[in-house]
Amino acid sequence: MSEHREGVSITRLVLDVLKPHQPNIVDFSRVIASVKGVKKVDSSVLEVDVETETIKLVIDGSDLSVERIDEVIKKLGGAIHSIDAVVIERAEHRR
Repeated sequence: MSEHREGVSITRLVLDVLKPHQPNIVDFSRVIASVKGVKKVDSSVLEVDVETETIKLVIDGSDLSVERIDEVIKKLGGAIHSIDAVVIERAEHRR
């Protein structure tokens, strides 16, 4: 199923992510911030286990791609547990 619909785009994602301790949260967030369309990443550690951390990612941008962000998180050794919130905006057409 395509995530993009004509005239609408994802502008905010709130993700619950499981990641290894390395890369640390700063480097992890920097890589996420480099994804096309991402303008801001707000990261918080929610829980720390022996080998992993659960973090909350709030990602703001324009026309965000859930699939692309998921690919990058997987390459960093993480996994999206859940999408906890999403903001979708409709583009206004001017005449």
